Amino acid sequence: MSEEYRKFDAADYVKSEEDARGLLRAAVDEDLGDGAVIRAALKHVARTQNMSALARDTGLNRGNLYAALSEDGNPTLATLLKVTHALGLRLRLEPIESPTPGPQPAERQNLPAGSTSP
Repeated sequence: MSEEYRKFDAADYVKSEEDARGLLRAAVDEDLGDGAVIRAALKHVARTQNMSALARDTGLNRGNLYAALSEDGNPTLATLLKVTHALGLRLRLEPIESPTPGPQPAERQNLPAGSTSP
């Protein structure tokens, strides 16, 4: 007996605004720092909406919106802000709870912002 598989599509499971927020929250938590997971989650959430309306609300044309959120897309910060705003979301930056080792922000090194370490 052969098994049948179908491609997983997160958009199939986003049925409410709460689902969308949960997916995006998880994407932010799991992103490796290149934005790929966040972009993919935004694409899935955007696909649950009317893409024509989303394009109108962002001021982007549909083709550019699809391209920006595609697997090879590299949306600008302005595009991300427009998309999140049109979805009724706010992009927020907050401190990392357990920072990874490496260079620390200037404030934690007791340096003035914009300074370089000695």
